[in-house]
This record gives sequence, structure tokens and C-alpha cells, in this order.
Amino acid sequence: MAIIIKTPEEIEILREGGKILAEILAKVAEKVKPGISTWELDQYAYKLIREQDGDPAFLDYRPEGHQKPYPASLCSSVNSEIVHGIPKRGIILKEGDIISIDLGIKHKGLFTDHAMTVGVGTISKRDQALMDDTREALEIGIWAARGGATTGDIGHAIESFVHKRYGIVRELSGHGVGKKIHEDPYIPNYGKAGRGAKLVPGMVVAIEPMLTQGNPNIYVADDGYTVKTIDGGRAAHFEHTILITEGDAEILTKI
Repeated sequence: MAIIIKTPEEIEILREGGKILAEILAKVAEKVKPGISTWELDQYAYKLIREQDGDPAFLDYRPEGHQKPYPASLCSSVNSEIVHGIPKRGIILKEGDIISIDLGIKHKGLFTDHAMTVGVGTISKRDQALMDDTREALEIGIWAARGGATTGDIGHAIESFVHKRYGIVRELSGHGVGKKIHEDPYIPNYGKAGRGAKLVPGMVVAIEPMLTQGNPNIYVADDGYTVKTIDGGRAAHFEHTILITEGDAEILTKI
């Protein structure tokens, strides 16, 4: 495991990039409404990134083990899609859907990563609870992420909060970020306190709980990217890029 500690100069660039990313994703979220396609959301995200002289981190990115690079700027995952949904002209959002919008940018050579789940029009109380609880799980994970703690402390805090009310996707996790879109350490959303990599001030990581209403088991769709729940249950996903400090973590992807 090669964990990269960021320099003060790099941290300042990541603060700039994180703020830009937060502003862009908030604007994309405002566009979410019945009748819009996920392709339109992707095109809008690309336009906003380029207006800030940034580069979309996901566009043409080829993760290890994938034959084809990712074809879009935005990951747009609807209802039972958990993450990495590919935007398409034919995917039209409708009243009552929920959608995870996940975006990364490269700003002055450094990467930040941010995601949220948004309701389309009026959604059910059950779906709203799923979204609210997933957001709170992220906040609790961030609270546990302080210098001297471990990645296991983050996962344990999230898992303890969820407490079997939802499924926790175990095959996907948070990760280091900055020089690359995915760096060490691996940060599961479950675990034992005190286990895993030690968190050191100057580390920059992305924490991203993914919760399901039903079975947490997953499969990958035929497009090679879209991760879906095995039983068709709905899922929610929230993510922030944070800086580890001696005390409370600093959220970099906020306005």
C-alpha cells in the first residue's frame, strides 16, 4: 500500500478544485427533474467543468480490469443502479425516481470526487429515508476520520449507524484521491474499530457509503460499468473528498 501524503501546496489546489466540484454538482442536481435524460445531465456537467478550465476525471478513464474506458463525465445511477451508471439519451427520469450523480474533476493536475443522490419530483417516504440515512452515514464516517484513527474506525462507525436497517454494499468502497482518481487506502463502509490503515494528517480520501433497501448483493450490467442491486431494490450513494487533520476532517467538496 502506497499512501500519498499531500503537500500544503497540493492541499490548497485540492481545496480550490473541491469547491469548484461542489458548485458544479449542486448545479447538476438542480437540473434533475421529470423528463430530463441522464445524457443531458452529463452534457451539462461537462460544459460546467470546461467553463472552469477543469477536466472531467471519469471521461475516458479505464479502471483496472475494464476493456473499455468510461464514456462519460458523469456517473448517473437510477433507482436500483448503485454506481457507475452510464448516461444515455434514452434514460429519461420520471416522477418518483431517485438518481445518484457522481462526478470527479481534475483541477490543476489534482483530482477530487463527489456524489449525492437526488429525488426526481415527489418521491416516497421510504426512498427519502434511504437518502437521508445514507447522507447521515457519510457524515458519521467523516466524523470518524481523524488523524490517528484507522480506516476500520470509519467503516465501523458507518456500519454501527446503519445497524442492519439497510444493506451495505461490500464490494465497493471509499478510497484515497488526489494525484489519481483512485489511490490507497481502501476504505470499506463496514469494519472493526482499530483495524486497517492508519489515518495521517495530510491524507486526502473519498468516503462514499452505498446503502440498499433490500439485498446488498450486486451485479454488473452488460455495459461493463453499471453496478445494480441483485434484487432490484433501490440504492443511495453519497460521497465527499476530505482532508485528514489532527482533529475533525476538512470536507473539501463543499461550497
